[in-house]
Amino acid sequence: MAPVALITGITGQDGSYLAELLLTKGYTIHGLVRRTSTFPTHRIDHLYQDPHDPEARLFLHYGDLSDSSQLTNLFYEVRPDEVYHLGAQSHVRVSFDMPDYTGDITGLGTVRLLEAIRKSGVHCRLYQASSSEMFGDAPAPQNEQTPFRPRSPYAVAKVYAYWMARNYREGYGLFACNGIMFNHESPRRGETFVTRKITRAVARILAGRQERLFLGNLDARRDWGYAPEYVEAMWLMLQQDSPSDLVFGTGDTHSVREFVEDAFGYANLDWREYVAVDHRYLRPTEVLMLRADSAEAKRRLGWEAQVEFRQLVWIMMDADLEAVGLPAPGNGKQVLARERLAWLRRA
Repeated sequence: MAPVALITGITGQDGSYLAELLLTKGYTIHGLVRRTSTFPTHRIDHLYQDPHDPEARLFLHYGDLSDSSQLTNLFYEVRPDEVYHLGAQSHVRVSFDMPDYTGDITGLGTVRLLEAIRKSGVHCRLYQASSSEMFGDAPAPQNEQTPFRPRSPYAVAKVYAYWMARNYREGYGLFACNGIMFNHESPRRGETFVTRKITRAVARILAGRQERLFLGNLDARRDWGYAPEYVEAMWLMLQQDSPSDLVFGTGDTHSVREFVEDAFGYANLDWREYVAVDHRYLRPTEVLMLRADSAEAKRRLGWEAQVEFRQLVWIMMDADLEAVGLPAPGNGKQVLARERLAWLRRA
């Protein structure tokens, strides 16, 4: 029988790429979707089939990480072999404005999911999405031995979720893994996240639909990778003989300013004519430098990031230029075609 996967956050960037990957591997997929007045499924519309179709292998279920009874019922109904817990309030800056909600969904939502697994008695493997933000201002590079020093409500909630997953692993024998992912981006990134905010703004400025781009701290440095490579790591973690907690990143770091320079430069624009700092986007407590040491992931899983920083900018820029009806140079398309082919071969 085909393996069954449950994905929380399936309509997000990572969830959509993960669903694509698992479908190529023959999985039946069930995704948790929050009820809204509009359909939030645009990232997975190309994967969706009518559930009445006997060939359908992707099914969506309304639910919420705040609703423990629905989560437990879903486990009784679906009985997944693998669970990928990607759902969260994941915007760091927003977490300062909504700390209560962030703690409830990002932190306690993970506990509700763990309890649903425990109470239902379903034997499954769990991937829990951790974040490099947990390291906060700990010295770089950061690896599995680096202490957590969170600097935002989001990061604090993720640290709580991390330790709860480990506690259920050690206390109840649950196969639970924490993947500590450093920043990973793509054309499917949400439009309020800084990388996509930048590439989308460049395209809209060229198209005459936007005049200025307002950002926060331009000197913050991050380890930025390409999202589809990171969902492969999620899957690999659940295929091992024993659960573990691993760090994933490129090992390279660049500032927001560098991302801006490369994105505007790709469109032959001088970023200084269009970009301004707005203090509303500054965080009360900032994380200045994140850079991954993924040696353990390479040793255990054979995983290593392939797409480089500038190639990532190209990929995102090509997609956003085409989205506004402008011709794209195509450098990103060449990288994308190569990586998608390699991805499908590995799948």
